[in-house]
Amino acid sequence: MYEKKIPLDLNCGLDLIGEILYGKWKIRLLWFINAGHQRPSELQRKIPGASRRVLHIQLKELEQHELIVKKIYPIVPPKVEYSLTEFGKTLIPVIAALGKWGDDHEERLRNIITKLQ
Repeated sequence: MYEKKIPLDLNCGLDLIGEILYGKWKIRLLWFINAGHQRPSELQRKIPGASRRVLHIQLKELEQHELIVKKIYPIVPPKVEYSLTEFGKTLIPVIAALGKWGDDHEERLRNIITKLQ
């Protein structure tokens, strides 16, 4: 099991949300699960740049943080679906606001990011 080398600093809401949402694909996973893409294979197709392993790890962390719930159907072959918890649904307006801000400032952000590469 991974052990963090730097102790947690949870002194404010930003620290807390950073700890919960830290991970390149977590915000997208929450957004896509909310949009109805619930199967791991669907999520993989929506995020082709992420490996199956990384998506699995981040889905597991979102589940541990009580933002999503995993349902395993007792059939062969096994079927797995993810859905947002009520707690996870409270993040969707926040994610939507971040997305709108990114859309509103898309050109400027794109220029800044490409200039740094």
